[in-house]
Amino acid sequence: MAIRTTDEAVEGIIEVDASISLTPFIETASSLVDDVAAADGAPGAARLELIERYLSAHFYTLRDPRPTSEKAGPVGANYQSKVDLGLYTSHYGQMAISLDPTGVLKNASKGKRAGGVTWLGLDEDRGLAEGT
Repeated sequence: MAIRTTDEAVEGIIEVDASISLTPFIETASSLVDDVAAADGAPGAARLELIERYLSAHFYTLRDPRPTSEKAGPVGANYQSKVDLGLYTSHYGQMAISLDPTGVLKNASKGKRAGGVTWLGLDEDRGLAEGT
């Protein structure tokens, strides 16, 4: 796993609580960006760093949600949130998806995985399984 972004870069796009380490969020993001880097049509290092930066901020918001409004009396707050799955739940995740030209993040957020089935038996085995 290649870490591409830094705490400082992530802090440049999202306000963070100094008592919360960004390391686990960056490591999680890096793992996903490795998949983007391995895909056909993968972008260059600068774009991969941006994707990792925004993904790190996305994962951070799961731990520390962003307020959209706050009140003092009576006390209350509203938080950025979207009822959705995957990276679509935050503005940062949505930005990471838009920066990914491979579609890896978009597909992962929709639960799509590349896959297939390969028959490893003999042709006569296939006939038996089909009842012929």
